[in-house]
Amino acid sequence: MSHLTRYLQTVPEGNRSRAAIAYLAAIDHLQSVSSEVADAILSELKDQRSHLKLIASENFSSLAVQLAMGNLFTDKYAEGSAYHRFYAGCDQVDRVEQLASEEAKSLFGCDHAYVQPHSGADANLVAYWSVLVHRIQDKEIERLGKKKVDELTDEEYERVRQLLVNQKMMGLSLQSGGHLTHGYRLNVSSKVFRSFPYDVNPKTELIDYQELERRVKEVKPLILVAGYSAYPRKIDFARMREIADSVQAVLLVDMAHFAGLVAGKVFTNEFNPIPYADIVTSTTHKTLRGPRGGLILCKKEYREAVDKGCPLVLGGPLPHVMAAKAVAFKEAGTSEFQTYARQVVGNARVFAAALMERGAKVVTGGTDNHLVLIDVAATYGLTGRQAENALREALFTVNRNMIPCDSQGPWFTSGVRIGTPAVTTLGMKEKEMQEIAEAIHGLLTACKSAPKSRALYEQDVAALKRARVTACGLLERFPLYPEIVV
Repeated sequence: MSHLTRYLQTVPEGNRSRAAIAYLAAIDHLQSVSSEVADAILSELKDQRSHLKLIASENFSSLAVQLAMGNLFTDKYAEGSAYHRFYAGCDQVDRVEQLASEEAKSLFGCDHAYVQPHSGADANLVAYWSVLVHRIQDKEIERLGKKKVDELTDEEYERVRQLLVNQKMMGLSLQSGGHLTHGYRLNVSSKVFRSFPYDVNPKTELIDYQELERRVKEVKPLILVAGYSAYPRKIDFARMREIADSVQAVLLVDMAHFAGLVAGKVFTNEFNPIPYADIVTSTTHKTLRGPRGGLILCKKEYREAVDKGCPLVLGGPLPHVMAAKAVAFKEAGTSEFQTYARQVVGNARVFAAALMERGAKVVTGGTDNHLVLIDVAATYGLTGRQAENALREALFTVNRNMIPCDSQGPWFTSGVRIGTPAVTTLGMKEKEMQEIAEAIHGLLTACKSAPKSRALYEQDVAALKRARVTACGLLERFPLYPEIVV
């Protein structure tokens, strides 16, 4: 029996969901072509229904967003930008890209939105190179009395190219909560630029703006990057703008993690990067709750450079994902989304407080956003990897993460990062955060590090059982996509 037939026989007509019918019809068709892929999708649904998702960089998109990606837009090559393509037949791609761009501009209140990047890393690469083009290349071309790079002689082009090499950038270091693409040594960002990472204050674990200003004036970077992957506090973007202006640096903000909190009007005034940054990059999933993809918002003077992401860095854009982005941006402009965004932060604060009440060491002593960093080494005598695996066994999905001054390195780590976006999407609130904190603390307190290993651990059977009961109870009360019956 097909999944759709079973659904129609099980669910009364008045309770049926059109989205669920469309989803199950797609699964049934896929099953007839590749049962292995269809089974993997259904197994992933089962896995996410049976484990509590607490990864700060993950969420659950709506079925409308998912369905927007499964269509013939995926068959289109559309290199270039809207209304300026290198391929014929892109009229509807232009329409979708323009719609997504306008929705993003309206949502965030920015001058321009570029919706082509495939990921946050791609968005950052396009943004970095756009700064090099706008601030270095184009000015040198103008000085040479030319209008376009194609007009340069080979000798002139080589001289311009050399100017693009070894420009300086400063971003928050990996162990202080920055992202790989903010100048980490193994990432391409530190191979294109000379990277000068900045750190949080080791005592407060917070960004020290006075110390940062001193370092910026010393280094004089072309780009100052603000933003994070694992920093549990707000950033004062008005202050970052002042620091960037002190050396005429470009202020580039990576808001991939907190874009939903900006869209949801939780981060406002000096904590909203849009009025202060030259360029803002983001992912479209995480707190924004859209499809996996990237986004660039910029001031009008960077529009031309940013819109040349193809051929600068990107190849062909993904029109089906741009369609899904348009849907997600529209969803994020609702009052319901604002309520969700406020709850994300409220849940994180309660969760952090509940852990600290039980004696856990939480980095920075709390949170202002959607994520909480637990120092599991100091609190439980475990590495991040041990804690991550122990929690996964207990049906809690988290990820290990470096913390400030981490002695365990980026693979084993001393911390665990926990986020509230996904469980908030499921409908959980402060009461449930207390339950989760109690379960996690109880499990990790009873867990022991295996002798001479940073990966293996010894699980307490009774504590494991209690944690699983909590996880299963929460997932039963707050089911994922309850309208999908399989």
